Amino acid sequence: MKNANSNLYVISIALIATLGGLLFGYDTAVISGAEQSVQVYLIESLGLGSIIHGLTVSSALIGCVIGGIISGFISNNLGRRITLRLAAVLFFISALGSAYPEFLFFEIGEPTVGLLIVFNIYRIIGGIGVGLASAVSPTYIGEIAPQNIRGRLVSWYQFAVIFGQLTVYFVNWGIANGQSSEWINDIGWRYMFASEAIPALLFFILLFYVPETPRYLASKNKEDQAYSILSKINGSKEKAKEILSEIENSLNTVKPSAGKLFSYGKTVIIVGILLSVFQQFVGINVALYYAPRIFESMGTGQNSSMLQTVIMGIVNVLFTIIAIQTVDKWGRKPLLMMGSIGMAIGMFGVALLAHNEIFGIWTLVFIIFYTASFMMSWGPICWVLLSEIFPNKVRGQAMAIAVAAQWAANFLISSTYPPMIDISGGLTYGFYGLMSVLSAIFVWKMVPETKGKSLEQLESIWVNNDKTESVKSNYQ
Repeated sequence: MKNANSNLYVISIALIATLGGLLFGYDTAVISGAEQSVQVYLIESLGLGSIIHGLTVSSALIGCVIGGIISGFISNNLGRRITLRLAAVLFFISALGSAYPEFLFFEIGEPTVGLLIVFNIYRIIGGIGVGLASAVSPTYIGEIAPQNIRGRLVSWYQFAVIFGQLTVYFVNWGIANGQSSEWINDIGWRYMFASEAIPALLFFILLFYVPETPRYLASKNKEDQAYSILSKINGSKEKAKEILSEIENSLNTVKPSAGKLFSYGKTVIIVGILLSVFQQFVGINVALYYAPRIFESMGTGQNSSMLQTVIMGIVNVLFTIIAIQTVDKWGRKPLLMMGSIGMAIGMFGVALLAHNEIFGIWTLVFIIFYTASFMMSWGPICWVLLSEIFPNKVRGQAMAIAVAAQWAANFLISSTYPPMIDISGGLTYGFYGLMSVLSAIFVWKMVPETKGKSLEQLESIWVNNDKTESVKSNYQ
């Protein structure tokens, strides 16, 4: 009975933390339904071109990089829970500000360069919230979850990201369905952005009902509080004492560079950064941000393209569930490598069709195959690994660097898509296919398996292995 209650407790607080992922997905995907209207209202009306359009669509990612960079400092000093509350506030401000950027300073219906700048500032504010949530939500879940279900619970974070994207696809489609393009370009896009205020407010309120993580509390010498939470999580005082002892030993390990970023060598930081970069360089957010435009290029109308995006979102959710069910059984590496191969097949298929100017059902099939492969592998498993591989002492700093690198890569890929696709669709999608192949090689050669080990046990992979050759023996 105690175990059942403790599992219910862990699941409930993990679900609240995953709302950070839902808002992450909602905020980054809401632009997919609104970007063409924003282009008409704020880009074309001012005589600006595709480069400014790409930067505007991707402007939130600038905030994501900022949020990722500062996440380590804020979460280490204020705690994981307060950092997530701050993210919720930023989501709320961005939602309303992006919907009505004219508030206080501009006239509605009179677009100016100043209005375009203010719109992007609000999107950047939301991006900072995304950057904070993307670093701290999986860290929070990873630090609070028992090792036997840690992979599954952290994978829920990615499920929440995809569910947030799917939700906003339905919201965008519901807003646009049956409406004229003129109404969507004038009013509809504003409703799309404003809708995010509802889950942001819910997230903020629910965060008052979750505890701080025991590992953060132990790092601040609050062992009694950490012990209390560990007892609730594990349903056993003996188990709580054992885990707290491991945490304290980890935090008290004396190393020449104790507390410094490279206390455990450079390899763990490099692996974290490359996991983040490859997750973006395979091109997933191009498929998510520009999905309606890609499908519309196949000859469907604006409403139909949004409906096809909804279908893609449903597929994404289903395949993320597959990852959740298998990550603690099959392990992290097998799923990543299978996903990389599937993504390569999907993107090379799209590239071949685009090169021959063939748009039809097969384009949809290859895109869905590609995104399904991502969602059962790199989508959730990257976050699982990032929440696991960094030692307790440097987790906040290392996670901040990895997430900042991820959002920088995301910004680079997303903002360059419009000009790249204008040059050659075949080469653009072929590049993403090549990155998928390289990601498989990277996982095979450099990424350790973390299944079934406690966070403190995983530190042994990196301790006293500052030289790359020494670390390689742990990858097998």
